Amino acid sequence: MKKSTLSIGALLIAVSASFSQVYSQSGDGYPEALLNTKRVFSRGLADAIGQPFRGVATSTGVVSDLFPLKSTGASTAMIVSAASTFLGTLNNAELSRTQYAVDDPEWRNWSNVDVGIFSRHGVSLEEMSEQQKTAAWALLRASLSAEGVAQTQDIMKTEQSLFELNGEPIRYGEEKYYFTVMGIPSTTEPWGWQLDGHHLVINFFVLGDQVVMTPAFWGGEPVFTESGKYAGNRIMQDEQNQGLAFMQSLDAGQQAAATIDPNKTRNNQLAAANEDNLTLDYEGLRGSELSSAQKSQLLNLIRVYIANMREPHANITMDEIGQHIGETYFSWIGNAEDDAVFYYRIHSPVILIEFDHQNPVGTTQINAPGTPTRDHIHTIVRTPNGNDYGKDLLAQHLAVHPH
Repeated sequence: MKKSTLSIGALLIAVSASFSQVYSQSGDGYPEALLNTKRVFSRGLADAIGQPFRGVATSTGVVSDLFPLKSTGASTAMIVSAASTFLGTLNNAELSRTQYAVDDPEWRNWSNVDVGIFSRHGVSLEEMSEQQKTAAWALLRASLSAEGVAQTQDIMKTEQSLFELNGEPIRYGEEKYYFTVMGIPSTTEPWGWQLDGHHLVINFFVLGDQVVMTPAFWGGEPVFTESGKYAGNRIMQDEQNQGLAFMQSLDAGQQAAATIDPNKTRNNQLAAANEDNLTLDYEGLRGSELSSAQKSQLLNLIRVYIANMREPHANITMDEIGQHIGETYFSWIGNAEDDAVFYYRIHSPVILIEFDHQNPVGTTQINAPGTPTRDHIHTIVRTPNGNDYGKDLLAQHLAVHPH
């Protein structure tokens, strides 16, 4: 797995350089290097979706009975209405590539790489009419918090910055983000939506008044935009700074227990695209070894990610996570200096979060290739033990109400 991560990262850097040169000469079309990379990612997706979904689990296997069907008392009517309105703006041709069955494999058809490398289904913001864009953003605002919407917008802005740096319109652009809907929006039946694009993927499952918003990928490059249309745009700072602050708050013994490797020399993220069935054992510092104040601080760090979901569902999710805080592990790669480049992971039976400073890909003009940098961040949020995409809830529902 580590060799694959390294080779794909190196491949992306090589393709970026190759495509920039070819595009500047020809003005259009795919260079062979990019097509070859596209093939690699297509094969990876086919291999992943070809495997029955299990979910992220430890080597001891999936833990059952973690996600009961229940009433949360948190209405989803506004989300349902927004999704129905969005679908109502699409013509038949657009609907045919945007709407899927609630249990369709399309849920798993996503990647954090750019659209020049990975082909998406659905309808993109780039091709939408103004009416459709308004409806699409209304769906996001009904589902996400104000912070989540702002982060979504700011990540999209980084794609404009990559276009300005690389001049590759096939790959980069702030509206190359695709919407799909699974099932039929309903306040009683299961359904959901997906937003899929470079450095931004949100899977949002709804069943009655229960919501699952994983897998969710948030990231970007450049993290800080120094020039161009969105000069001053900055992303993922709370995830970075609060993660470092938590590590620095631990005593020496706790830091040693949390540290997997003191040297951060490569990309370390494990649970991104095509890793729905990742086997990942717990590592690092266990929550039961934290003081009450430290447990609260760890929960506040987790909330940075969960707060992208609109309340009250964010609070409901945090309550579920809090019930397992003693079983929650915090692990770290790198040092804990103020300017450190690092990776951290938060892992419990009901939540998996990864933060990773990555090697530059689209900013090799300004950042040294092959060296992790604070200017390229990847994060992933997953629900282990079979409930990514709400699949555990869906299976329980279908067992009682077969469709």
